[in-house]
Amino acid sequence: MFVQKLVLRQRTEILNALCSSGSAEHLEQVLDILLSQGELTWEDYQNIQVSGRALHCNARKLLDLVYTKGEDTCGLFFAAFKRVLPDAKGVGTSSSGCSSTLEEKEEHQSTCTETLLTQRPSLVEKLRGCIDGALEDLVTSGHFTSADCCEVQLPIHTPCQQARRLLDHVRSKGESAAKVVLQFIQHKQEPVSPLNQEKLTPPKEVLTYQKKLSSSISAQSCFLSTYGGTSHMSLDDIYTDGQLELAHNCVDVHGPLGLEDIVGAVGTVNKEADTVLVSGEAGGGKSTLLQRLHLLWARGAALQDFLLLFPFSCRRLNSEQRELSLQELLFQHCCWPDRQQEEIFQFILDHPHLILFTFDGLDELKQSFSDEHRLCCPTQRAPVHILLFNLIQGSLMKGVRKVVTSRPEAAGPLFKRHLCKEVLLKGFSPSGIDCFVRKHHSDAHVAAKVLESLRTNTALLGLCHSPVLCWIVSQCHKELLGCGEGSLQTITDVYLMILQNFFQHKSSLKNTAGLCWLEQHLQTVLHLGKLAFDGIGATCYIFSGTDLETCGVTEKDICMGFLMQSKDISTHAEGYEFLHLTMQCFFAALYIVLSDNTDRSTIPKLFETRKMKEAGQSSRCFIACLPSTDQPQRPSGGETTAAETPNQQITATFVSGLLSQRHRSLWLHCCPSAVMEKRVRQVVKCLSKGMQKHFKSIPQPVEGEKKSMHAMPGFVWLIKCIYEMQEDRVAKEAMSKLEVDHLKLTYCNIGPVECTALAYVLQHLRNPVGLQLDNNSVGDVGVEQLLPCMHICNSLYLRNNNITDEGIRKLLAKTIQCENFKKIALFNNNLTDACTQHFSRLLQIKQNFVSLRLGNNNLTEEGAKQLAEGLKCNHSLQYLGLWGNKIGDVGAEALADALENSKTLVWLSLVDNGVGSAGACALSNIIKNCTSLEELWLTENHITRSGVERLIQAMQHNTHVKSVWLRNNDLSLEEVEEMKQRESRLTF
Repeated sequence: MFVQKLVLRQRTEILNALCSSGSAEHLEQVLDILLSQGELTWEDYQNIQVSGRALHCNARKLLDLVYTKGEDTCGLFFAAFKRVLPDAKGVGTSSSGCSSTLEEKEEHQSTCTETLLTQRPSLVEKLRGCIDGALEDLVTSGHFTSADCCEVQLPIHTPCQQARRLLDHVRSKGESAAKVVLQFIQHKQEPVSPLNQEKLTPPKEVLTYQKKLSSSISAQSCFLSTYGGTSHMSLDDIYTDGQLELAHNCVDVHGPLGLEDIVGAVGTVNKEADTVLVSGEAGGGKSTLLQRLHLLWARGAALQDFLLLFPFSCRRLNSEQRELSLQELLFQHCCWPDRQQEEIFQFILDHPHLILFTFDGLDELKQSFSDEHRLCCPTQRAPVHILLFNLIQGSLMKGVRKVVTSRPEAAGPLFKRHLCKEVLLKGFSPSGIDCFVRKHHSDAHVAAKVLESLRTNTALLGLCHSPVLCWIVSQCHKELLGCGEGSLQTITDVYLMILQNFFQHKSSLKNTAGLCWLEQHLQTVLHLGKLAFDGIGATCYIFSGTDLETCGVTEKDICMGFLMQSKDISTHAEGYEFLHLTMQCFFAALYIVLSDNTDRSTIPKLFETRKMKEAGQSSRCFIACLPSTDQPQRPSGGETTAAETPNQQITATFVSGLLSQRHRSLWLHCCPSAVMEKRVRQVVKCLSKGMQKHFKSIPQPVEGEKKSMHAMPGFVWLIKCIYEMQEDRVAKEAMSKLEVDHLKLTYCNIGPVECTALAYVLQHLRNPVGLQLDNNSVGDVGVEQLLPCMHICNSLYLRNNNITDEGIRKLLAKTIQCENFKKIALFNNNLTDACTQHFSRLLQIKQNFVSLRLGNNNLTEEGAKQLAEGLKCNHSLQYLGLWGNKIGDVGAEALADALENSKTLVWLSLVDNGVGSAGACALSNIIKNCTSLEELWLTENHITRSGVERLIQAMQHNTHVKSVWLRNNDLSLEEVEEMKQRESRLTF
């Protein structure tokens, strides 16, 4: 009974070894071996591996079962355990023969179905890298359906877990399915990893360190560590993918980017650089994305080209006052090797391509990026930010892949020179919001009610594209469901909702004095507000006990839940940080609005719009507002603070919202009304001056051209501040001074939230304007938010904005009624034939519509036929762009039939549409009969000589045509030369 008793005696140690990493992989490997030995029946396995049950519960079930099966099974369990976890301390048995028994049973010959069990451990290993190929063979052979494939490939499972699910499904399909899988494995080519390419076997000490590092990272990453940290939410349970896009257009990218594409080769613009920037707005999910990458690496589910991963938080690096060498930075701030540190570090230096560094929150670093201090020696000590900057630019550890997250404002041109690519994280898509809310609420009925409430308030739905705001709304679902339709409109509204939620749910005080909830908790707000205000002024996000004491923060204040514990890695002292950076900015704004200890120049300095290069002065904004005795220490040497400007702007946005008329009743008994009115006037004056400054920068137009304004980043911020105030008079006053014909906001990070603010302000323009929003993240929800200002838009440009047919349906239903609306450009979106019926109706009704550009979408001949129905009735269209679609000859013929008698068409583009000679012959009728036509673009098609002959004949009847473009069609060089001679207006 020795081994059986050992299972009981060492139960705690066994459970800890199997479960401490947070991954089920070790337990599942042990189960695989016991299944292969016949010590577990299939029913035993299913009783242990219950989906949704906690890992430690499944492990306990296994130990209970092993114990009841007796001495031999316990011996085999220990043999399997030692194979999976050979370095596990404090777990072991002196029983002999177990390992050899395992080997003998694994070699036993059997039928194909039995082989799936007896060879299960090795089959899992062989399948984990080629699940897709095995599934393809099973589908082709008729054994699997698409539903079976989806069941296996659920993204929540690691590759090893997917392999096990595949084997489980195949076993249920019978002998023939098992034979297909075994044949696939026998004939497949083993994937070659970088380690295999070099024939490199890492030293044992490196592999031991890798296990410790991955275990540490897994433990740190398995629970959500950002705004929901206090809720102990499992990252697996709550994580929802955000929208990832490349900052630069890339012709090789088809479909959405995945997490592994961040560090992959796709989208690389500088092959000499090693650093990838993931940029996104505050609350956009950057930290959570990195945490997900860390967890997948630690589990062996992603990024397996990298042997070691070192994660850093710039917020915590701020606390490091010592000068460190690179070795000290890696081992002291990530994971300390138990032995042979020098050998491990030398391996890192020798194999940089196997190493990945991640730096979260570059914008929260106290110093702005600089390449003035070069450092090449990995053993030389230097301030942490110098090490970081030299890693990014490649002076130190060239070849190591680095992933850095930052808000866009902090990543200037100097920093971007050292990037191999930039990836934009643009928050949740509409389906992402749906997914996140359903994950947040285990009660499907509650989730459905929250989503229904969001759909009835599109302004709030737009806000939820930001993950942090989506979390707040989900957290406060009872308050959300209790408020009237449309009552929550602004970011400030949402943060006030969570403020009230925390106070009312976490306070034990009973309001017996008839005080409003804010008045009751005013001292807590002021204490936390001063802490937040001082912290932003000092670029401080982690607060010591002394910091809390200085600001009067009490234990009761902490218990309200706005602060969470954070360990300072440099001193290992416990500290506190706000649930999210935006929460810190919100409390700073509350302090500015409610405190009588701030200087009267606080608000004017808060709204100063300085460029980042002037941040050395502007970063003193908060400090200058405090009495000298309260001023926190600044970084020595007058160093520039990268985070200051964006945090200042977020705080100013909250101040604008808090001082809106709709919220002033909250402050009635918290602050003298005269003081409040004065602060309101200050904000209005600051916004007015800021807008005028932008308007004065508009250059005079070139003679013959329209007056155009290309908005600077600060313009969008001011617009958002005006929207937060929710006062028409402020918006009218701001827009009364703007006199332009064209407003350009390309690459300005415009999402649904910004669209809501733009529409609120732009609807007060005096004269019609062209609105250009190319290369943003407007989406369908953003399009809906723009509707209130469509009456003032004469043209709308929405290139590359993830817009679908549904967004177009709503947009055109509105613009059909707008007399001024005459032009639209929607190339590079996600439109299909379903949208063309709406455009057809618009063309039939609006006889002043002049330009329709739908290039690079997914239109086919059916869509072209639908458009043709509208074109037949339209007598105003001048420009029609359909390049990069799939309309083919049939679509070209339908369009030609509709347009051949047009008296207005000037320009038509059918580039890259699969048009052949039949289509060209039909289009020749437009050339022949349409006297207004000047240019026809037919580049990148399949037109042969016969088609071009018809085009030449038609051009002889129309001298008004200036050019017909025919580059890259199915013509020989000799044919091209001949036709050039015959018709000079052909362009090849």
